[in-house]
Amino acid sequence: MSFLKLEKIVKRFGDATVIDHVDITAERGEFVVFVGPSGCGKSTLLRMVAGLEEVSEGDIYLDGANVTDTEPASRQVSMVFQSYALFPHMSVHDNISFGLRMAKTPREEIDRRVAEAARILQIENLLQRKPRQLSGGQRQRVAIGRAIVRNPKLFLFDEPLSNLDAELRSQMRVEIARLHRDLGVTMVYVTHDQVEAMTLADRIVVLRAGKVEQIGSPADLYERPDNIFVAGFIGSPKMNFLKASVAAVNGGAVTVRHPALADDLTLPTRHAPTVQPGEDVVLGLRPEHLSVGDGGAARLALRGEFAESLGATSQLYAQTGNGETLILQVPGRRSLAAGEDIRAGFDPAQAYLFDGAGRAI
Repeated sequence: MSFLKLEKIVKRFGDATVIDHVDITAERGEFVVFVGPSGCGKSTLLRMVAGLEEVSEGDIYLDGANVTDTEPASRQVSMVFQSYALFPHMSVHDNISFGLRMAKTPREEIDRRVAEAARILQIENLLQRKPRQLSGGQRQRVAIGRAIVRNPKLFLFDEPLSNLDAELRSQMRVEIARLHRDLGVTMVYVTHDQVEAMTLADRIVVLRAGKVEQIGSPADLYERPDNIFVAGFIGSPKMNFLKASVAAVNGGAVTVRHPALADDLTLPTRHAPTVQPGEDVVLGLRPEHLSVGDGGAARLALRGEFAESLGATSQLYAQTGNGETLILQVPGRRSLAAGEDIRAGFDPAQAYLFDGAGRAI
């Protein structure tokens, strides 16, 4: 049995179902990230694992034991919240050791565990400070330290970096990844930021409206999304989508037509295609797979709008003749005049195709 198993989990608030028959597993030592837009149910799901929300239907298993109705304090789970939830009148040492002191752990053991957590998090010189004397990143380390000293079976993180600025978020991502490597403990992490999901996760669970859209490694979700929602959510900038039509179906290939394409485009499919000639489909193109010029076997005629220079790369915004907007991510600094004609090329092997219901073809 998997180390953590969520089996047909349902959560209702009155007549509203916010988690709808969700099945998720995590292996021992795995880093699993729940990702999705605000309101998709990811934090509610995490709180049910922690025991902070009741389960309406289904079962939660941890290390082989059914903990669905187990009190939070008895689950051997530690949770790090979005708000640091530190006691302002206590020192860092006392904040970290609070749970141990409530459990009447011997003083020597408390000091040993706090010292070890402080060493891991590199906050040894902060133990006597109060939270108001700490930066946001330091406060988050203290909150993580409070979780570490309990020696939990499972770490839960509920958007722990959302209150930090961009530089600190990047730094803390590295530190959390290092912490997972050093401790080897199973971690479940909730975020709406797909960059955090892609950089931290062994496996990602993509949620939408209380349901699981897809589960897989970051590479799986990026390269083989099951549907348009996952394709558009994973990747930055997000995937471009063009409304196309089926020109022909031949065995395991579909030929599509779009006014901006210089020629009809034939794409191999994952499985036997169910679309028919004349049907509407969606062509997906990642910005980083588009180039300016005649490079690539397929070409698009576009009209430039404006460019964003990001230093090492530029994001070019352009439109097709029928008003669809595309983003091209190209190396270096590049200017773009409004109305400038652009020829964009791409490799058909890097294109995606979705049927009218949004399923990957």
